Amino acid sequence: MSAIISGSTAFDNIMVFQDRFRNHILPEQVHILNVSFLVPELRREFGGCAGNIAYNLKLLGEEPLPLSTVGADFGPYGDWMTAKGIDQRCVHVMEDAYTAQAYITTDIDDNQITAFHPGAMALAHHVDVPTNTGANLGVVAPNGPDGMVKHARQFVDAGIPFIFDPGQALPLFDGDQLREFIGHATWVAVNDYESRLVSERTGWSPEEVAEQVEALIVTRGGEGSYIYTGGEKIKIPAAKVSAVVDPTGCGDAFRAGILFGLIRGLDWETTGRIASLMGAVKVEHHGTQNHTLTQEQLRARYMESFHAELEPALTM
Repeated sequence: MSAIISGSTAFDNIMVFQDRFRNHILPEQVHILNVSFLVPELRREFGGCAGNIAYNLKLLGEEPLPLSTVGADFGPYGDWMTAKGIDQRCVHVMEDAYTAQAYITTDIDDNQITAFHPGAMALAHHVDVPTNTGANLGVVAPNGPDGMVKHARQFVDAGIPFIFDPGQALPLFDGDQLREFIGHATWVAVNDYESRLVSERTGWSPEEVAEQVEALIVTRGGEGSYIYTGGEKIKIPAAKVSAVVDPTGCGDAFRAGILFGLIRGLDWETTGRIASLMGAVKVEHHGTQNHTLTQEQLRARYMESFHAELEPALTM
């Protein structure tokens, strides 16, 4: 069983400035700002929501199908996906564009200055949700806004249930558009801040959003998550972590755990715990696709965090 993951595939260029921005940006001079930061440390990571979710779902032993538009510079990322066994048949190269890219500069106080070039991501509406892959689950994750709208409607037309995961694209949509997305979706996944924004724009409380779908999943960082389903509110505890190294991409890892549970037909409590564990594994590593996980590690960490065993049939 596979899942089509509509979303961004991007390069993350992460630079570290070994000083404080405030020592170089004078408040009274911001109207004529002209600064340069020496960044001796640079990492180029593979990222984007579709790429990250696919990577984590593959770690769990499933067969993700990222649906993305990428640029002519996609080669190294494509080689990485190939090495990890990720099917790229739904990754479309736009030869006249660059792959989406974020340029993130962080100072020693963890303040960040980020520039984001959407590139080929903005052309997501030029491609369609495939109907001949055998996939029976989908995700609409952050992407070009027109592509998100189109793919949500195409999932409905194809009879493919999907998770609406608006993420950082959420501010691009008004209340009517969000109500349409929720009306199309089978499940909705947001973080705590996004849940409040959804409520503000739609006029629906979390409980009312949950009434429109089979489940509303709200992540709360180190405080775990809530799953609203069937008139219940299930509290999922956070999994144990050895160290908080980099939270970037934790939400995508969590979503992969949710997909895994849906694919395997697990109950919501087990699904939420696996998702929580995937976020914990990710937060212990720099970057979004540098962590690994074996079946034995999954079972051991599940027992450590939740004092329960995963049945062998439920693991990878």
